[in-house]
Amino acid sequence: MLTRLFHTVGYLLKKYVATCVVLLFIFLGCGCFTAKAQYFDLEGSKKHVTIPFKVIRDMIVIQLIINNKGPFNFILDTGVGLMLITDPKLVDSINISNKRTIKISSLGEGEDYEAYITSALKIHIPGLVSYDIGAAILKKDHFGLSNYAGIPIHGLLGYEFFNNLAVKIDFADSTLSVSRPKDVRLFKKGTKIPISIQDRKPYINARVIFPNGTKINEKLIVDLGAGHPLSIENIINMQGLPQKFIAANLGVGLTGPINGFLSRVDEVDIGKFKFKDVITSFPVLDKAVIGTKRDGNLGIGLLKRFTVIFDFTDSVIYLKPNFHFNDPFEHDMSGLEYYGSGNAYNRVIISRVEPGSPADEVGLEKDDEIVAINFKPVSEMSLEQIDAIFRSKTDRSLLLEVFHDRQVDNVIITLKRRI
Repeated sequence: MLTRLFHTVGYLLKKYVATCVVLLFIFLGCGCFTAKAQYFDLEGSKKHVTIPFKVIRDMIVIQLIINNKGPFNFILDTGVGLMLITDPKLVDSINISNKRTIKISSLGEGEDYEAYITSALKIHIPGLVSYDIGAAILKKDHFGLSNYAGIPIHGLLGYEFFNNLAVKIDFADSTLSVSRPKDVRLFKKGTKIPISIQDRKPYINARVIFPNGTKINEKLIVDLGAGHPLSIENIINMQGLPQKFIAANLGVGLTGPINGFLSRVDEVDIGKFKFKDVITSFPVLDKAVIGTKRDGNLGIGLLKRFTVIFDFTDSVIYLKPNFHFNDPFEHDMSGLEYYGSGNAYNRVIISRVEPGSPADEVGLEKDDEIVAINFKPVSEMSLEQIDAIFRSKTDRSLLLEVFHDRQVDNVIITLKRRI
């Protein structure tokens, strides 16, 4: 049941799971992660290294080699303070010489989980060398990230990649430019914004203006692993929700399902940059989040509008707007959640239908399979291309070919902007 639930959610779920995992490791006193610094450096006399990446469903995916095996697909994620391997099969394939098992206790009433803690791994990214980087390996895949992405995903790489290097992320040409901080090539017209590094994560201050005119200064995690533009916690009890919102299944964490709402805020200000009408997640958290006090996170839905340089050593980021800067913020207009299935992840299975949404009105149901959209087989499209279609334009009509109740039906769905 839990694994199936993971298939139904956006990438927001990972934030809560990974946060709980890392904190519990700290509480258990895993000395293998604290005795030595864990970091990457440039090989030899290199001053700059360029690394290609892919953006898949608002996730930055890079390839790396572990213990001379691979390549493996890892999500680059500033919101994760510990390298996390989510594919249990890697335990055997990467020949780990020394590992031990710990039990991760749920913070709620859910079941406990087990993970391996490894000794230092040999991690190779072209042009970089790793030092003393261990990982946690979940014994069971509780994420379903491969199904969500539509390609094999093996884990998450965060703090260790950023803590010793300056990393420029260019979404225009899908490259990372990595250097030592003293050699970083800064933008001619970039904006320097201070951040703080706490609990192995970067935090930024931003001002949020709500539809009722309330202005609040928020402390946010700068979170490349979160697909949404903005998430704000603990605000509902203080001032309620904006007038227009939809209930949403935001994910599943170790504490159980994460319910909440999607709405918009009037404005988000980061340094001199102002964003209007920003789609925002409002999770309803039954338990307090352990660790550094925060108000939410700033996700890739907003960060991808810039070319970004992260410099953890100097506690700053540099932002330069790119050609996406003025794009409107849009959300899915169908009411469908879906994932890739099959050996090639090229079958698209509906995992949830939002009640009252266009998909619900035409009778689509959980476990239906979308076969084609406007006569084009979905096997010829990526999940990201399908996402773009379903958020493309309100009042747009689409012809879906759907396998339902052991037969193929054709249905016409008319997209509606719901927030």
